[in-house]
Amino acid sequence: MNAATGPGAALAAAGVTIRPAGPDDAVAGVAPRWVALPETTREIAAVMRVSAAHDLAVVVAGAGTTLHWGRPPERCDVLIDTCCLNEILEHEAGDLVVRVQAGVPVETLTEALAAKGQELALDPPLAGGTVGGLLAAGLAGPRAFRYGTARDLLIGITVVLADGTIAKAGGKVVKNVAGYDLGKLFTGSYGTLGVIADATFRLHPLPAARACVVWSGPTLDEILAAVPAVTASQAEPSAVELDRPAPDGPRAVAVLVEGAAAAERARAVRDLLGGEARIADEPPRWWGRLPEPGFVEPGGPSGGGGVLLEIRTVPSRLPGLFAGALARTDAAVRGSLASAVLRVALPAETDPAAAAAFVSALRAELADEGRVVVLSAPEPVARRVDLWGHVGGLALMRRIKDRFDPDRRMSPGRFVGGI
Repeated sequence: MNAATGPGAALAAAGVTIRPAGPDDAVAGVAPRWVALPETTREIAAVMRVSAAHDLAVVVAGAGTTLHWGRPPERCDVLIDTCCLNEILEHEAGDLVVRVQAGVPVETLTEALAAKGQELALDPPLAGGTVGGLLAAGLAGPRAFRYGTARDLLIGITVVLADGTIAKAGGKVVKNVAGYDLGKLFTGSYGTLGVIADATFRLHPLPAARACVVWSGPTLDEILAAVPAVTASQAEPSAVELDRPAPDGPRAVAVLVEGAAAAERARAVRDLLGGEARIADEPPRWWGRLPEPGFVEPGGPSGGGGVLLEIRTVPSRLPGLFAGALARTDAAVRGSLASAVLRVALPAETDPAAAAAFVSALRAELADEGRVVVLSAPEPVARRVDLWGHVGGLALMRRIKDRFDPDRRMSPGRFVGGI
């Protein structure tokens, strides 16, 4: 194809900053040909129209903190970098609403809202991420027990579809895709349906006070026996988090209370826990972080680290899990005992066959009362195990993918069932 009329020339003529891709732009080992740096929703749409005309596969990247999660894309021609989509577009403080572009770093948004006495009550477990990445990966932290996940706090979204169509839903609606809740569809979709351009969130006032009750050193049986009374108590905790670095090592549970009479409510929680529980002004250092060695630096085909899993189940299944598969490995565990969402990390040196067997054992123990997703894994592990496991709604998800991206050009192959 003539260079003057080929896709590179068409991208350059779209009015968007385009540069050749380099080695650092690879997505889970798959190298793009070009990197686009749009500054507006219309510029994203221009890139998508050119990509549609030339059958170019597109992957979206924010800060890259979760870009190695999921499967590598089957192909990647254009990487859309959202670094220039970095504006807080509107902050209606009186209405507790904010609208931000997808490339805004979560920390930047947090600081701007805190200056007005407000917050987006999400605590993503990876530092340095962007708003768009948080939504695309469906990330949530400890306080999801009280405030809900990103999907719950999202009240409006602007997306650009694979053919360049701009669609909006929720707050400030201009154009809808009839019959679809775009916010719920795009949250956790790993960029396989389109490009998130901006998002509108419901905010909360910063708590007037907070206190954290930390109980270090109890047995898991003691922790699991005490937690139901805490979560159901009038202390109304915002989160109940576990840190278990190793099956036979030290462990701790931390309970966060926020708002009016936080100190008094914390004392009530301490009385329920008993033992050596203490009250602190802030959560412990490990709070809301991925379990070590599960935190892996982005880059490289496997992300460069161990196996990182996410378990979602019901609280009643936790004792069986901790007595079963979780007791038979060197896995580190952190997560919510209140919501029964745990993240589990295996060391990088874990034998691939043993890691795959561990995932299978967890899924067998949960049966139909939960899910185990492999968020990140080295290639020798990833090729032995289905990262997502059984998904009952897969047929529906495939139909949605066909509706939004019939030519399979948006992050093809990264999501459930090769979507």
